Amino acid sequence: MLIRERLRHKRPVFSFEFFPPKTEQGEASLLRALERLAPLEPDFVSVTYGAGGSTRARTLEIVTRIKREFGIEAMAHLTCVGSTRDELAAVIDKLGDAGVHNVLALRGDPPRGRTEFEVTPGGFRFASDLVAFIHERGDFCVGVACYPEVHPEAVHAAADLAHLRTKVDAGADFLVSQLFFDNARFFEFVGRVKGAGIEVPVLAGIMPVTNVTQIQRFTQMIGASIPPSLARRLEAADGDPQEVFWTGVSYAAHQCRELLRPPGEDPFERPPRSVAGIHFYTLNKSPASRAIFQILRIAHTGLG
Repeated sequence: MLIRERLRHKRPVFSFEFFPPKTEQGEASLLRALERLAPLEPDFVSVTYGAGGSTRARTLEIVTRIKREFGIEAMAHLTCVGSTRDELAAVIDKLGDAGVHNVLALRGDPPRGRTEFEVTPGGFRFASDLVAFIHERGDFCVGVACYPEVHPEAVHAAADLAHLRTKVDAGADFLVSQLFFDNARFFEFVGRVKGAGIEVPVLAGIMPVTNVTQIQRFTQMIGASIPPSLARRLEAADGDPQEVFWTGVSYAAHQCRELLRPPGEDPFERPPRSVAGIHFYTLNKSPASRAIFQILRIAHTGLG
């Protein structure tokens, strides 16, 4: 099923993101994670695309297996980096032939060792170009990324919003946000998105903290902030992996419950707080995300 169709008929949706493993041990771990996730019946699972298209074949292989062997709707990430128009066309056509018709279109990060994006001769400069191109290749549902706390390369928030508007005008069907920990900033961002006339569904990107050093590195890379309350709790738990895990799970569960609160439940809230769904960044380790999903199913009737 196309994700845009799912979003028309079901709210909220829940999705989980994985990346192609580099080793046999990593592949076995990923397959175990998917086996444990399948009974939860997520709306879809996405698979990332390595820097410079380095995992192109593995991404295609994994999304095909997810759909065929686990019966879960799959979405493949696709970037402009390191690929010509013809190479991208070949990948898109292979996805379609494999029955994978959901794609997350991204400009992509520079290859390892480089700091700036460079256009591949015969390729695309912007994600919006890729969005339009994918739609030209067939009946695909195309998602794009958005940044609640502004893309690190954007001159300012208004410029970042203008780029997002261009991607939606090119045919983006829905938005998946970069990870964030401050719901207030996310709600402010959604307000600006709607104020700009962008009406496509927005999925909130949530990453449960399981490693303090790792999350500090990630947030520095993407320009996301860690609220003082969470920072204090993580500092107190650092050095105790189990305590870090449950701190991350409990905080992310609280985030999700607030994000999913039905509009109008609080008569004093402005604007109403509600999202189309939650997209979990799993880092190929699903226990934290699965735990949160189970918490949500218990706390909210009708989920799952």
